[in-house]
Amino acid sequence: MNLSAFYTVLLLVVSNVFMTFAWYGHLKMKEYSWFAALPIIGVICISWIIAFFEYCFQVPANRIGFQGNGGPFSLMQLKIIQEVITLIVFVLFSTLAFKTETFRWNHLLAFFFIIAAVYLVFKK
Repeated sequence: MNLSAFYTVLLLVVSNVFMTFAWYGHLKMKEYSWFAALPIIGVICISWIIAFFEYCFQVPANRIGFQGNGGPFSLMQLKIIQEVITLIVFVLFSTLAFKTETFRWNHLLAFFFIIAAVYLVFKK
């Protein structure tokens, strides 16, 4: 794997950690009284602040990784890679942060189909 591919994937992982927390972290944070007392606009603003950092990693990842900028991936490949990383990060987040969530066989099957999509999008 060349270095730009490695940096692209690494930046996408970091980006998705921020994205997952911006999108779903507020559901866990409501366990804290100060956070639960916030109006929805406050929760949205906090999520936007977190999402800013997601973009600080997502945009460079796409610029480094895109073939049109000298990177190794097509636009379609970048999107599929991002989706797989999103699912991996989300599964880890949901099972670690939310003890009521479980990873079931149908989730595994759906994940398999997404991996199949990765295979197909990289097939020449």
